[in-house]
Amino acid sequence: MKPTDVVIPDIGDAKDVEVIEICVATGDQVQKDDALIVIESDKASMEVPSPFDGVVKEILLEIGDVVNTGDKIAVIEAESDPEAETESESIESTEETAETSLVDGSKSTTEEVADGASQATAQEVAPVQESGGTSVYAGPAVRKLARELGVDLKQVNGSGAKGRIVKDDVKSFVKTAFTQGTVGSPGSAIPRIELPDFSRFGPVEEVPLTRIQARGAENLSRSWLNVVHVTQHDEADITELEEFRNKLNSDSRESDDRLTPVPFIIKACAITLGEYPQFNSSITPDLKTLIHKKYFHIGMAVDTEDGLVVPVIRDVDKKGIRQISSESKDLARAAQSKKLRPDNLQGATFTVSSLGNIGGTGFTPIVNAPEVAILGVSRVTTKPVWMKGAFVPRKILPLSLSYDHRAINGAEAGRFMQSLIAGLVDIRRLVL
Repeated sequence: MKPTDVVIPDIGDAKDVEVIEICVATGDQVQKDDALIVIESDKASMEVPSPFDGVVKEILLEIGDVVNTGDKIAVIEAESDPEAETESESIESTEETAETSLVDGSKSTTEEVADGASQATAQEVAPVQESGGTSVYAGPAVRKLARELGVDLKQVNGSGAKGRIVKDDVKSFVKTAFTQGTVGSPGSAIPRIELPDFSRFGPVEEVPLTRIQARGAENLSRSWLNVVHVTQHDEADITELEEFRNKLNSDSRESDDRLTPVPFIIKACAITLGEYPQFNSSITPDLKTLIHKKYFHIGMAVDTEDGLVVPVIRDVDKKGIRQISSESKDLARAAQSKKLRPDNLQGATFTVSSLGNIGGTGFTPIVNAPEVAILGVSRVTTKPVWMKGAFVPRKILPLSLSYDHRAINGAEAGRFMQSLIAGLVDIRRLVL
């Protein structure tokens, strides 16, 4: 048996994740895929499993440590030789060309300094003369990020070799603008709300937000400030859908096979997005182009004890109701148990936020930028509806569509909502 270093695997676009739980101790026997630690990123908590069977010889992390892809977790004495596998993982973990998530959720290729301290990358570019006569050291990807966020690079201090500006410098600058009211570009910051000393009025308790809650608050603030929100409310008569769903559930022997209205709604959204591609798009920062996506990945908001997370069901247009239901339940369970993978949280083109039985009569969901629309689903109620000369009880589902008015106008939103409702009213449309 050979002692082998186990490292943080590729965690996608997550960076500086925190170790919130250590699941093993020195001397423990572990099996492949047993959890070693639990880390928490800005979007979700997730377990890091052992890549092979063996005995834990040393734990190299403590709770509260901040880690990234490639950082060492533990030394495990493997029952078989994992050298080839671990060498491959080590090479992958040191590559600096992986995709990284930008502050606004879009993506670009990284081009960071190789050692972050004294050595300049071989791809370092010459300084570009900015307007006003100031030279700025920054690569194309960094400049693209700055343009997308409306950041003047002349105001950013570079932390890279020879004062070169890297992406983290731009992100830190934007974060400071939001949290401290620093002005980055005209209109990019607003005054903070100053809090009084509440303890003057009575007892208080300060409860820290989880990492997910804190980053969620930042993301929501950014979306609310940058997206021109409009919300349209409507109702869908889902009486027939509910009768069909209840019949399917009564025929089902397994409780896990029982269907909720959510997979029907998700499927109807995918079909309607195909009819109205502007809702399945993102608007470019210069507000001149819509990027239409030819795939239909639906984000599904899930409430967890650590905060709201949005796992993604991919290619919804190609899947049936039962498969969508099964995947949504699996993702919800993974979110609750902190077992979501980074790829489970990426690539959504549209989001559904369902409050179910606690949903009330309607609400205003915030668009999950860079998406341009989100559907809010409230509680089904029974209402009297005038049909064929008499009032009859019908199952009514309140829907709230928030959209980015820069990309979508009111008439388009109205047509989208009517098509979506038609699919829910007549579920035969979902299988066409």
